[in-house]
This record gives sequence, structure tokens and C-alpha cells, in this order.
Amino acid sequence: MQNNNIFVIETELGNIQVKLYDETPLHRDNFIKLVEEGWYNGSPFHRIIQDFMIQGGGGQAAKQDTGYTVPAEIKPAFFHKKGALAAARMGDQVNPKKASSGSQFYIVKGRAFKEEELTYLARQMRKEFTPEQVASYSTLGGTPHLDGEYTVFGEVIEGLDVVDKIAAVKTGYGDRPATELTMTIKAVTI
Repeated sequence: MQNNNIFVIETELGNIQVKLYDETPLHRDNFIKLVEEGWYNGSPFHRIIQDFMIQGGGGQAAKQDTGYTVPAEIKPAFFHKKGALAAARMGDQVNPKKASSGSQFYIVKGRAFKEEELTYLARQMRKEFTPEQVASYSTLGGTPHLDGEYTVFGEVIEGLDVVDKIAAVKTGYGDRPATELTMTIKAVTI
């Protein structure tokens, strides 16, 4: 039997297990559809920035994207803590509604923030971080400046150490890994 919300991202550096959120149904269902179609099989992590995130999601035949977007489902309860699974998107200048890429996603690596850094950042962003966000960002880490800007639609439930390994690979031009690192994504069956 398939558990519709749990998936494993298999890589040569280890596996990452992610859980998709029911509260972001458009992103959840799109991700499930792409996995079932085999879109991500052999897809590279094409952008890796240490202490920030690892990004992938291109399809077969060197397609970078599906050719469609998914309407934003930005929920304040889901923030960019380490291990957050979020949808990449084009910038605000060409995408003011913050619609997500049809296939590109990233997993947050981030870094831990001191509370005074979070206070300063909150002022800059003109928002307040919840006690849960402060606790998470100051211990586990994350990328708080992305909150409210991108749809977080899941999280890593196993394999944060693999996220760390991928984030540490040598990169070259455009933050692309020096040696190609690919993934295959499968539904977890129980």
C-alpha cells in the first residue's frame, strides 16, 4: 500500500525521505503526478549553495521545467527551517503572484541564526517570527528571509545528513555541482 504523502529521494550520497503537506494540495498533487510519471528519474541537482539550499527538478531530455506553473500556496505555518521542501519560482518582476515552477524544488540547508540576527531580520522584513520559528532558526537553522516568498509544501523527515552532504559538494559556475549528482524519487510504500 502506498502512503500518498511520503517519498524518498534517492541519490548516490544517500536517501532523503520527505513528507508532503496536505495543506498545500496543488503542490502536493503536482509533485505526486510528476513522481508517478517518472519526471524526476535521473534529474540532476543543478544548483547547490552551501549554507543555503540544494535545488533540482529538471526532467528527462534536459527539460528544465514542465512548461506550467502552480499557483502559490504560501502558508505562514510552513517556514524555511532546515529540511523544508519548497517550490522554486521566477522572480517577482516577472511573477508578482509568486506562482511556483511546475517541477523545480529546493530543500533548505540554511544556517543557525543568533536571536539578535533574527530580531534585525524581522525588522528588515517588517514581520515578526513566531516563538516556534525563533527556536527552529536559532537551533536547527534555515533561511528565514525566504518566508512568505515561496511555497513550502513539505519537509525532510529522514536524511538531513544527506542534505548536508549534498550541500557540501564542490560546485562551479552557476552553483552547479562539479560532478553531476542525480536523483530518483519514489513513493514510500507501507
